[in-house]
Amino acid sequence: MNSAVNEFILAQPNWDRLGPTFVDAIGDTLWMVGITLLVGGICGLILGVFLYTTRPGGILQNNVVYWVINFAVNFFRPIPFIIMIAMLYPITLSVVGTTIGRGAATFVMCFSATFTVARIVEQNLVSIDPGMIEAARSMGAGPWTIIRTVILPEALGPLILGYTFIFIAVIDMSAMAGYIGGGGLGDFAIVYGYRQFEPQVTWAAVIVIVVIVQLAQFLGNWLSKKVMRR
Repeated sequence: MNSAVNEFILAQPNWDRLGPTFVDAIGDTLWMVGITLLVGGICGLILGVFLYTTRPGGILQNNVVYWVINFAVNFFRPIPFIIMIAMLYPITLSVVGTTIGRGAATFVMCFSATFTVARIVEQNLVSIDPGMIEAARSMGAGPWTIIRTVILPEALGPLILGYTFIFIAVIDMSAMAGYIGGGGLGDFAIVYGYRQFEPQVTWAAVIVIVVIVQLAQFLGNWLSKKVMRR
């Protein structure tokens, strides 16, 4: 019994050595996710609004614009993130100046998230009562005024839930950023946990990811309920 206890104690990871790296990994994950949600969230929102408004019967109906955006979303959205990294290699090199590191990983994450956000935004906007838009048009409101004062405010609650879902998807992307040296909790779990046969390290990273996701889900649910009660 004593021998087994001693082996377990000796098998414990050296957190004095791993602690700073673990903290850096948390910071890398939050940085990549934050930038991706900001850039990909805004770009995806713009594309999603255009998908909704340029579709047949939309207030900015334009078949060419709708077809181009819809095709791009349908083309890029299903591509697995790890393949997207390889596919965007030349573009990442041109824009970021390198294909490895946190910046390169974040660029690919932003690109990939944009098309996922666009589709989620469009799906949430489609649920808006067309009567409200027609009422605004009958009062002389222009397309951009309707987008700003009717469409986005009406869909705000569902959009918050949609962005909460995107947050979780982006966390998944960040876990694969280690393949190109992006760091983060996923990379920490693989390099210092899985490859070094330290399950405690892997579980520590998993627990932090779960906590982050739960906090984001709680905040998203709370905000959406608060908005939809108005």
